[in-house]
Amino acid sequence: MQWLDGAQIEQALEQTFKRILTTRMLGMPLLNPALSVRALGFGRVNQDWLGVLITPWCMNLLLLPTTDSAWTTQAPGGKFEQAFPYGSFEFTVAREAQLGTYAQCSLFSPMLHFADQAAAFTAGQSVLQALLSQPAPRAVSRRDMLRGQFGGR
Repeated sequence: MQWLDGAQIEQALEQTFKRILTTRMLGMPLLNPALSVRALGFGRVNQDWLGVLITPWCMNLLLLPTTDSAWTTQAPGGKFEQAFPYGSFEFTVAREAQLGTYAQCSLFSPMLHFADQAAAFTAGQSVLQALLSQPAPRAVSRRDMLRGQFGGR
């Protein structure tokens, strides 16, 4: 699929994952009823589109491809490392009929510790900001970033 802009991506993601919520995820005990599906912050980063997807069951960084993306030849389930100013993170290739191929990196799952959508949204925004604007002064793990340990100790 050829993506035109972040708004188009966010709309497509929200439609697709709202459908997943009401079909495949319906009745699952790990759903946080205080949360809804929301895509945010999608913009071009290097050769990909990057943003965050919030659902009642998980929050993921997502990469959606452009024609220059190198990872799109991998089969679903394939893994690759993607470097950002903050550090390198592992992504898993996935596919949905309505979206085509994309890659995901889990940030939170399950989402039961979020009190409401505003808290999840703020966390997603914070992750994107840290990922793209703060160079890591040392080896960084995803766990450190999620704990708010953005600088040296």
